Amino acid sequence: MKNIPEIKLYGTASCHKTIHYKELLAATEFPYQYLDVNENKTHAEELRKLYQNRKLNFPTITIGTKKLRNPKDEELKKWLQKLLK
Repeated sequence: MKNIPEIKLYGTASCHKTIHYKELLAATEFPYQYLDVNENKTHAEELRKLYQNRKLNFPTITIGTKKLRNPKDEELKKWLQKLLK
């Protein structure tokens, strides 16, 4: 696979949308990092820095510098498909 940007999923273990995105990403061929913002303060701070309001807006997925806040499946799949081109 060609060089792809880093994919990160910020969320929590108890968030049903985070669980959904973990399953969706796991079904792809793309490596990603799951960062639990409740379990790790560093991950929480990293997520806060992504937003001007500094709130823990999760789930958030980053693909390189692209930030997707609770995207629809179609939107996430569109961005993942762009990585294959």
